[in-house]
Amino acid sequence: MSLISCENLSLGYDGHVIVRDLSFRVESGDYLCIVGENGSGKSTLMRTILGLQAPMAGRIEFGDGLLRTQIGYLPQQTQVQRDFPASVREIVLSGCQNRQGLRPFYTRKEKEIARGNMEKLGLLPLARRCYRELSGGQQQRVLLARALCATQRILLLDEPVSGLDPIVTAEMYDTVERLNREEGIAVVMISHDIDAAMRYASHILQIGSDLFFGTCAEYAESGPVLTAERRQA
Repeated sequence: MSLISCENLSLGYDGHVIVRDLSFRVESGDYLCIVGENGSGKSTLMRTILGLQAPMAGRIEFGDGLLRTQIGYLPQQTQVQRDFPASVREIVLSGCQNRQGLRPFYTRKEKEIARGNMEKLGLLPLARRCYRELSGGQQQRVLLARALCATQRILLLDEPVSGLDPIVTAEMYDTVERLNREEGIAVVMISHDIDAAMRYASHILQIGSDLFFGTCAEYAESGPVLTAERRQA
């Protein structure tokens, strides 16, 4: 059964529909890239999957025992968030809050999970550093480690390479691919980079004036590929 199944979704806000009749699914181990023009509804879709807003029509179902609280999420950062005055360890550990429930403290197991994810992403030497003192690439790795504390099954990433230089962008893509390939974590990533999406993803979801869902091979053959002008938007 699919981890996430979306059928005939209509998305929007304040009574304004921006996407209609959207259907797709995410299976265990998939790497799905969501592409489309600015304002086409990519982030709105991700917020709807997370339950942060309701669909205007259609339905979203979770299968194979997946709970919404077991989804790891890396949102786009605001400037205020980049200046957050907490240590790397504190931010990564906060990803365990859904596991924590009403307890006012973290268990030894949760601390071990946070440490393991920091080690996995090369963050242990930075554990005591203040988050706001880190580079953009380091901050993104911290937020990815935080998202991993919430899940062993699926990550939702909203433009995780936005604002990063080409070298750090490539490192982030490689890290996400490794998590998908070696650990079997399903990835749903919003991206403006069609070339990178075609290189790393297993499936493409395009939303906007043209809708498409299928494998990268199917997208290359018959999908409504974005123009070069739209790629740069």
